[in-house]
Amino acid sequence: MSYSAPIFRSNVAHKPIPQIPVGDAPLSVPFFRPSIGEGEVSAVVESLRSGWLTTGPQTARFEADFRTLLGGDVYAIAVNSATAALHLGLEALGVRAGDEVIVPTLTFTATAEVVRYLGATPIFVDMDPATFCLDMDAVAEAITERTKVIMPVHFAGRACDMTALRALADAHGLRILDDAAHALPTRHQGHLIGSIEAGADVTAFSFYANKTMTTGEGGMLVTADDEMAARVRKMRLHGIDRDVFDRFTNIRAGWAYDVVEAGYKYNMTDLAASIGRVQLKRIDDFHAARKRIAALYDTALSDLPLVLPPHAARGDEHSWHLYIVQLGEDAPVTRDQFIQCLQESGVATSVHYRPLHQMTYWRPMARGRRFPAADAYFRNCVSLPMFMGMSAAEQSRVIEVVRGALGQ
Repeated sequence: MSYSAPIFRSNVAHKPIPQIPVGDAPLSVPFFRPSIGEGEVSAVVESLRSGWLTTGPQTARFEADFRTLLGGDVYAIAVNSATAALHLGLEALGVRAGDEVIVPTLTFTATAEVVRYLGATPIFVDMDPATFCLDMDAVAEAITERTKVIMPVHFAGRACDMTALRALADAHGLRILDDAAHALPTRHQGHLIGSIEAGADVTAFSFYANKTMTTGEGGMLVTADDEMAARVRKMRLHGIDRDVFDRFTNIRAGWAYDVVEAGYKYNMTDLAASIGRVQLKRIDDFHAARKRIAALYDTALSDLPLVLPPHAARGDEHSWHLYIVQLGEDAPVTRDQFIQCLQESGVATSVHYRPLHQMTYWRPMARGRRFPAADAYFRNCVSLPMFMGMSAAEQSRVIEVVRGALGQ
């Protein structure tokens, strides 16, 4: 879910972009680089040699591994993207044309677009600048008699206040579908997002290439509800009433199946699942590496005219999918000049995200409402490189270039 912002011109007068002194061969730092080792390579080769290329035993084992991670008392259903998981989750929750779904304006477009797949209407709400997550007061104000689901996003890997959101949803008879694309292994009050105790009815995870673990492309839907899990399993592969793997291991089930609904083609391949199984075993190491980088950035950048990202609330755990800074009012350059300076010095950045209400397609659905916190955030936000396997030299180079861009 990466988004690279275009360069917008500012009318505010700022100093020229600083020229950062560099050596003969300055180190270039990508925004992201996947951490793929021999374990993942061997797993894919083994899967290829097994003859199973699409959904099969590796997918079933990946689901079982993921379910175990979350405590074993939920269902985990592998799909080909987090977008698919979100769509299937809304469909299983009964969202239909005419319903409303509350969505943060600060998110990737997939969070809202799946609402439109079902003919429902996304109702955008502003962010809380202290958390980057949903503004709870704005959520409460957005609820109407047509509201069906609230979709929180654990933005950048910081958990929403699920305790408060669950209480609000229960008070209005609403369901919660977690967009947890950034949130593995995020915890709320000690509980992994996706577990029963974390408070959502359905949770959707992403395994896109730049996430905290990857299958290349892929996602996982998690729920504790038996009926919803059964519905999702049918709908992820054409509405067929047989488990996808069972159709090829049970002789009669291979042809004696029924189509009970017009479903979708959302299943995960065994090739992707084989990568995911290895990556899942490394998730604690991945998380520890991200925490170390975040701590280093916090220390090295704390004296600069930057607003550093919010940390987890007491009792929570941040996954540090993204490290997002915001330029302060006293910064000597604009956000776009800052990005340009880093780019010219070989340090890649990104912007997460341009709020949806500013986008051409979504603007009419904002219905003229204002989102001042998200607008202010977007004007000044930059995501710095953060990935597993980032070397000490790369981390030092990012810090050097950031400090130089801000005249330090």
